[in-house]
Amino acid sequence: MLITIASYSFPFEAHIARARLESEEIPAFVADEHTINMQWLYSNALGGVRLQVPEEFVDAAIEILNEDRELDLVETMGDDSTPCPHCGSTDTEFHQIGRRWAFLVFLGLEFPLFPVKEGIRCNHCGKVSRT
Repeated sequence: MLITIASYSFPFEAHIARARLESEEIPAFVADEHTINMQWLYSNALGGVRLQVPEEFVDAAIEILNEDRELDLVETMGDDSTPCPHCGSTDTEFHQIGRRWAFLVFLGLEFPLFPVKEGIRCNHCGKVSRT
């Protein structure tokens, strides 16, 4: 009997998880993928695209999917975070400067007057800077 261990909004997310499980020799199956592909509005009603495994593999599959592999990714790909110019922290994330104002002006005038600029937000000091 197959047990659903996870559900996803999009089929590609389920296939990434299925490939991860199959790399560990755990048989996995994706259910409702074609229904969601044909009518994506049904995704929430159907419970999303379901990832299923045989009953005897449930615990191992959940453990594998819950692993944090971020350090392996950073080791392989490198860390490309931009340091904060104010405090020097590398705990930064991409941020679009002026997006809110551009959206509000577009709603009011139906014409985009404000350009959106790329920047970074520092999670350490909270400041926003242009890149």
